Amino acid sequence: MTTRAAASTEATGGVVRATGAGAGAPVALTGLSRHFGAVRALDGLSLEIAPGELVALLGPSGCGKTTALRILAGFEAADSGSVSVDGKDISRIPAARRDMGMVFQSYSLFPNMTALDNVGFGLRMRKQRGSERGRRAAELLDMVGLTDQAKKYPHQMSGGQQQRVALARALAIEPRVLLLDEPLSALDAKVRLQLREQIRALQQRLGTTTLFVTHDQEEALSMADRVGVMKDGKLEQVAEPSKLYDQPATAFVAEFVGTMNRIPGELQDSSDVSALGAVVPVHGETAAGLPVDVDVLVRPEGLEIVVQAGGNGIVTSKTFLGSVTRVSVLLSGDVSVKVDQPSTVAAGMAPGTSVQVSLPPVPVIVAERR
Repeated sequence: MTTRAAASTEATGGVVRATGAGAGAPVALTGLSRHFGAVRALDGLSLEIAPGELVALLGPSGCGKTTALRILAGFEAADSGSVSVDGKDISRIPAARRDMGMVFQSYSLFPNMTALDNVGFGLRMRKQRGSERGRRAAELLDMVGLTDQAKKYPHQMSGGQQQRVALARALAIEPRVLLLDEPLSALDAKVRLQLREQIRALQQRLGTTTLFVTHDQEEALSMADRVGVMKDGKLEQVAEPSKLYDQPATAFVAEFVGTMNRIPGELQDSSDVSALGAVVPVHGETAAGLPVDVDVLVRPEGLEIVVQAGGNGIVTSKTFLGSVTRVSVLLSGDVSVKVDQPSTVAAGMAPGTSVQVSLPPVPVIVAERR
């Protein structure tokens, strides 16, 4: 890979490139706001991405994640706020001069170009010589495992192959920032799994700073160094995947990421809640401003269950998931919960079995009762 001279800025084919050691650049989105008529797409969004880090923006449709990516790319202008890369404000620099690679959901390959020519297109726009351009394009195709597809046109390749060509094209220009806009959503499950592993391995190998927008929580949690969960144009929480799952900052994050049970509870004070016959601590400040009657949010693996005659629940069904079985239980008051158990233990919990479901003495998230 071409070595860039440190602490200099070079212009190549009209592209302003902050040069360094070839690794990714730090990115900062600061106070971004964007309105589309009466719709507030972004509401003071701020996010910092470290050099070489992959951050995923996760959230429901309309939460603003794609708008944030498009503003970073230069395809949209923010109403207020700024975008900086490597400490330089690029808010007013056109998209074509931002030195970023982008991969779209729809592949966006040129149908009249071979895979090799598609990969080399950006290099041609930067006036790179034909021989060097061909060598670099071939190198990138080999990197994504498509050397044997070099002479094929997009319609002659599968969706997964086309997306790998699109990825190679984005990386060919050696961008210091890579933007991925739901690049896997149009692919089938098996290809998505293979390609997300390949993208992550390649991103780590090259050290390219990456912003990945997705609505698929499994993709976000498995690929990203950190995940930002968005709601109504704001970041609810940005954290490592394990922390996001185990220590959600808000009820929205808790329910959006993974499976969550809602169990009726009663606040004892700002730090304790009673539910299922036990008093347990409340996580963080989630009880602030809530009424006494609340819902306690607990993941399936966070509940305890034992077979017990006259218990507080009846097993209604089971779902075998390999080493774990998810047991569905109907509690008194017509509250249904799911409890994960080792499959060897769950074997003794056939539908109709009386069980006792309880809360372990660990902090829980509470939310307004539905």
